[in-house]
Amino acid sequence: MAVPIKPSFPEKAARCGEPSYVWRSGQERRLGLILEAAGKRASGVILENGCGIGMYLEKLASTAKFAIGLEYDFERAQQAHTRSTSIVNAAGENLPFSDNHFDLILSHEVLEHVQDDQQAVQEIIRVLKPGGRLILFVPNRGYPFETHGIYWNGKYHFGNIPFVNYLPRYFRDKLAPHVRIYTKNDLTNLFSGLPVQVIKRKVIFGAYDNIIARSPGFGKLLRRILQSFESTPLRIFGLSHFWVIEKIK
Repeated sequence: MAVPIKPSFPEKAARCGEPSYVWRSGQERRLGLILEAAGKRASGVILENGCGIGMYLEKLASTAKFAIGLEYDFERAQQAHTRSTSIVNAAGENLPFSDNHFDLILSHEVLEHVQDDQQAVQEIIRVLKPGGRLILFVPNRGYPFETHGIYWNGKYHFGNIPFVNYLPRYFRDKLAPHVRIYTKNDLTNLFSGLPVQVIKRKVIFGAYDNIIARSPGFGKLLRRILQSFESTPLRIFGLSHFWVIEKIK
């Protein structure tokens, strides 16, 4: 029986983030980035590590030899199962797969939510084949809004909160203890000492589909302007880091 897909309660949004519930231009753009970075690996054995309700997994499975999704939250794993029968309910810090198994791993806005991001990264590299690639999206500390909400006076407030990420880390992490935020140096340190090379590192802006839905003309202009910043120094204010990491043979 199909499990109804519905947005999470605020507590789950704080703990796990919110996956994509609809497929729009923002998701389509990111899929294009993923496939371009994957190259021939998109037709190999693929893992989406933190697949949410399975929207990206469903797209990747159409070209893959075999695609499997791993999801920590059981309810979301059930929802993902309506799109793919290859779903594993497990934590990213202890991947239930053998060494050198996957040609491609996608981690899409997930690493910031795990208990131990260092261990999670080590596990990803362990299960990648030599020459395999990790495609990683994580939130950028330079973005002017904390998109995962904050805790204030013991209560969680969901939404885009301005300027939180610009506070010193001690105060920022007091307001948002449920989610990490990354700088370029943070990511460099995370992969330090691992048998990998960085193929691509980029900061990208969003697609602003919600704004476009309310005000199409303004929203599309805003998207065009902000995405043009990706090739300028103003990219430091982008929404997400987009990194492509290859395991060394």
